[in-house]
Amino acid sequence: MNRKVKKKILDACKRNKVKFVQLWFTDILGQLKSLTITTSKLASALEEGESFDGSSVEGFARIYESDLVVLPDPSTFRILPWTRKGTCAARMICDVVDTELKPYEGDPRYILKRSIKLLAKKGFAPYLGPEIEYFYFADSSSPRVLDAGGYFDLTPADVNMELREKTVLTLEAMGIPLHASHHEVATSQHELDLKYDEALKVADAVMTARLVIKEVARQHNVYATFMPKPIRTQNGSGMHVHQSLLKKGKNAFFNRRDKHRISNLAKKYITGLLEHAPEITTVTNQWVNSYKRLVPGFEAPAYICWGSRNRSALVRVPLDKPDREAPRRVEFRCADPACNPYLAFAVMLRAGLKGMEEGYELPDPVELDVYRMSPEEREKHGIACLPDSLYAAIEKTAESDLVRETLGDALFEKFIENKRIEWDNYRTQVTQYELDKYLPIL
Repeated sequence: MNRKVKKKILDACKRNKVKFVQLWFTDILGQLKSLTITTSKLASALEEGESFDGSSVEGFARIYESDLVVLPDPSTFRILPWTRKGTCAARMICDVVDTELKPYEGDPRYILKRSIKLLAKKGFAPYLGPEIEYFYFADSSSPRVLDAGGYFDLTPADVNMELREKTVLTLEAMGIPLHASHHEVATSQHELDLKYDEALKVADAVMTARLVIKEVARQHNVYATFMPKPIRTQNGSGMHVHQSLLKKGKNAFFNRRDKHRISNLAKKYITGLLEHAPEITTVTNQWVNSYKRLVPGFEAPAYICWGSRNRSALVRVPLDKPDREAPRRVEFRCADPACNPYLAFAVMLRAGLKGMEEGYELPDPVELDVYRMSPEEREKHGIACLPDSLYAAIEKTAESDLVRETLGDALFEKFIENKRIEWDNYRTQVTQYELDKYLPIL
């Protein structure tokens, strides 16, 4: 630990009268965990970390190897703006390590770091910009909406706009800048667009943003949810991820002479995303409910194709400011905001990297509305489908060498096991739909 950095953190705690420091880390399902210490223990925690029982965290160590350590990343020190004076708290995002302070291979943050390192060996730095969609409801017991707004709607004295504004200000106070925020298509649905940045910083920002969105909502006695499809008749919530690779400070995806202003490298990257999309979908869309969103007709990409103007495509190359290098990027559109961002970003990057390494050939773009195509038309264009259920996605992922290599054997096996249990629990439920449909007639 750099002495100057350590002193800066300790001085900030003293200056702001910080009493507690929350040490954040993430389990394999993307659930935020926290171990809280007093500032009197912070100096030692910065050097040695804090021990915890890994066997109690989903996807972490087994009982007989349960001792793990959370090691704070000093660059993530932030004061929590919503804590009260006199009990001021800060947070630090942590890496999970073993008792010798070596990286723990079940830590999702480490998995993303490993994918970033692979790209760095080839001279690339991945930059990402996610769009986080979510709903505000009256409470967590039912999807009772708070507004009747639509895409980009602005309603005077709209309580939801006030919530968004306070969320943006809170995130900025924590050093997380946003590109934009707005009302989404569905009623009571909203979107925050995080500023483009380095992949690891963005994953940390997603975890922070999800907590802040819920916390600001809680303060106003409403409920924010990232459930992918809470209302059957409305669009679900996605997390479109814009991505590009920088090489020596230049955008490696840009080519002014190309029709779409993208380089051959970007085309191979896109093809990697398309080729491996079915097998990474369990990671980017990990819940049973995720597949209620990935259906035709609700603006979620159910079909594997790419285009520029086509918002029914799985991968899109936005054409804004076409002759400028910086905005050139690809947008992967199937992920949802309830995924584990560390693992989701890791498999996206590895899929793109695989396309670059193998030199996959990019198919022709599709600019037609794929939802309106007949099955014969889609077959003619070579357009396949994403998995239509968690079960179908699991079966694809379970056979994926790419996902296994990305996650590592131990985390891969645990993730698949967890998802199989979830599917088994779901398929044995008797739903209200079945009771309404079958009980009166059978």
